[in-house]
Amino acid sequence: MNSTTSEPKPLLIVDDDNGLLRQLRWAFSEHKVHAAADRREAVALMRAHQIPVAILDLGLPPDPDGASEGLAALSQIRELSPATKVIIATGNETREHALRAIALGAYDFYQKPIDIEVLRMIVGRAEQMFELEAENRRLTDAANATSPIDGIIATSPEMLVVLRNIEKLAPTDVAVLLLGESGTGKELLAHAIHKLSRRAEGPFVPINCAAIPETLLESELFGHEKGAFTGAIRQNIGRIESAHRGTLFLDEIGDVPLAMQIKLLRFLQDQIVERVGGRRLIQVDVRIVCATNQDLDRMMAEGRFREDLFYRLNEVTIRVPALRERPADAVVLASFFLRRFAAEYGRTARGLAGSALTAVRDYVWPGNVRELENRIKRAVVMTEGPLVTAADLDLPYTEDNGKSLDIRAARARAEREVIQLALTQTGSNLSKAAKLLGISRPTLYDLMQQHQLGADG
Repeated sequence: MNSTTSEPKPLLIVDDDNGLLRQLRWAFSEHKVHAAADRREAVALMRAHQIPVAILDLGLPPDPDGASEGLAALSQIRELSPATKVIIATGNETREHALRAIALGAYDFYQKPIDIEVLRMIVGRAEQMFELEAENRRLTDAANATSPIDGIIATSPEMLVVLRNIEKLAPTDVAVLLLGESGTGKELLAHAIHKLSRRAEGPFVPINCAAIPETLLESELFGHEKGAFTGAIRQNIGRIESAHRGTLFLDEIGDVPLAMQIKLLRFLQDQIVERVGGRRLIQVDVRIVCATNQDLDRMMAEGRFREDLFYRLNEVTIRVPALRERPADAVVLASFFLRRFAAEYGRTARGLAGSALTAVRDYVWPGNVRELENRIKRAVVMTEGPLVTAADLDLPYTEDNGKSLDIRAARARAEREVIQLALTQTGSNLSKAAKLLGISRPTLYDLMQQHQLGADG
C-alpha cells in the first residue's frame, strides 16, 4: 500500500538537561523522538523500541560531573542493540571520555555547545550507515536463501542472470566459454556447471594453460608413454584422458600456442587422444568448459587464435561481470569471507565496520573477488578489534566526521546511494527505478553514467 508520507525515524536522546532536550526535540521535529533523563529510562526505551540512532550525554545522574553512568548506558545500549549508532555529547574538558566511548563502540561524538546543523549531519550519516548495514544483512540473507546454485554467493541481478543461465545449460553437453577478468570466479562457475550436469559423478579436471610451459603442455593434456622423451621414465595419463566421463576445464585457453591449438581441435572433432610417443588411439568422453580473460575476437583477427577452434569451444558464451559492476555482491561476499576466515583462524572479528562497508562498496576491485578474499583474510588475521575497518582492509576511505560541510560532495554521495538502493529494490529495472526515484528514465541513465553505476537495463 503506497503512502504519501513516510514514517518518522525513531531517535533516542539521553540527557538530563530539560532545556537542551527541548532544543533537540525542536531540531529533530521530523523524527519520533524518545527522551530519557538517565540510564534506566534509556535502557527501558531501548528494550521497547527499535532505535537506529541515539544521542547520549555521558554526564548522567547520579554522576553528572563524570562519565561512569554515560559509559555504562553506552555499554547496555550496545549490548541490547549492537546495530544502534550511538553519538556521544562531550565538552572540550571531557574529550578523553568521548574517545574512550568511541573505543567502546560509540559511532561518533560532537562537542558542546551544540551546532544544530553539524549535529543534524552527524545524525543523518549515522542513519545512513544504520540503513546500509541493515541492507547488507538483508542482502546476505537473500543471497544465502535465493542463490540458485549452492556454494555461490550472489545477489546482484547481473550475477543471478549468469547463475540461471548456468542452470539451463549445465544438464546439456554443450561446450561453454566463460569470459571475464582474472579473479571473477570462472573456475568456481565451471565447477558448478560440472556439479549440475549428468557428469557430476565423474571427474572435474582443471588445467591452467597459462601456467604450464609450452614444451610440457602437450604431455600434460594428452599424456605420454614411457621413454617418449628424455625424463619420461614412466607412462603418464594426460588431463584429457583423466577427465573421461567428466568435465575438462581449460582455464586461460587464450594462452594455448598455435601448434597446440591444432592438436586440441583434432581432439574436439573426434574425442580421440594419442599419447606422446604412443601409437594407440584412445576414445574418451569429455565435456569441455573453457575460460579466458583475453579478447579472443582480437586474437583471431591477429592470427593468434584459430577461428575453427574458437567455434568448437564457443557453443555457449557466458560473460562473468567484474566485481566493480556489482557492488552489492562485493558487500555480501566480504561478509561471507569474514565469517569464514574468523571461524577458520579462530579470530575475534565478527563484522564489518561502517567505514569498511562503504569502502568495499565504493572500491573498484581491479583484482575482483580474489583480491576481495585476500584483503578480508589479511584483515581478519591482523585486526584486534571486533569490527574490521577500512584501514584494516587498506582501502581508501574518507571519514566525514560532521566537520566537513561540502554540500556538493554530500549531495553526490547521497544521490549515488539512493540510486543504488532503487536499482537493488527494482532488480535493476530502469523504468521502475526511475519511477521510484521520481525522475525520467533518460535522467536516471545520465545519473548512472555520471556515478559509474551499471545495471541490466
